[in-house]
Amino acid sequence: MDLMIVDDHPLFREGLKTIVNRDKKYTVIAEAGNGKEGIKLAKKHKPDIMLVDISMPGKNGIQVIRELKEALPKTQFIIISMHSEADYIVEAFRAGATGYMIKESAAHNLIKGLDTVAKGELFLDNALSQEVVFKLLQAKGNRPGSEQDPYSTLTSREQEVMRMLAEGLTTKDVAEKLYISPKTVENHRTNLMKKLGLQSTVELIRYAARLGLIDLDTWAI
Repeated sequence: MDLMIVDDHPLFREGLKTIVNRDKKYTVIAEAGNGKEGIKLAKKHKPDIMLVDISMPGKNGIQVIRELKEALPKTQFIIISMHSEADYIVEAFRAGATGYMIKESAAHNLIKGLDTVAKGELFLDNALSQEVVFKLLQAKGNRPGSEQDPYSTLTSREQEVMRMLAEGLTTKDVAEKLYISPKTVENHRTNLMKKLGLQSTVELIRYAARLGLIDLDTWAI
């Protein structure tokens, strides 16, 4: 089966390739160091399985999966991340991931994870806590039909504005990057905050961190 790796750490990518090359069932056909490049190469190579990190420059792993899920319906996605918090994991599966693995477990569990998702089954790293399983079960009950995920109600432009604001960009910075007026940015901000039920920038940052859109460790809040 053809694999693709998307991670911004070259040494970690090399480590994953070394593990994969030990098993003749899998071949790494492409790799990328950021989300934007990963999306472009994935559409070109159409891998059977993608190994994707969450925290990357530009588009994060969850955004990558969301953008590719429709374009590559046959591709399976495994998140390989340093984050073991339940909220990250639940959001990854909501986005369309079929596996989640902690980076420190990759040396021992990578092939097992690949074999599992290759069979069409979900893989959850056994290093993860019972809290994760509990939250996943809760999330299953909150799928569309019972209660819609608030983030999924945002338009693509609102999601874009949300990420930039959460990264610390000013209204003026966002306007310049998106080639829109500051007033339009403020309108998007007002709408997305209302949809998400958030009251302040601090709440926005924390919410974005729970989704894996930003790394909360870089913020002193």
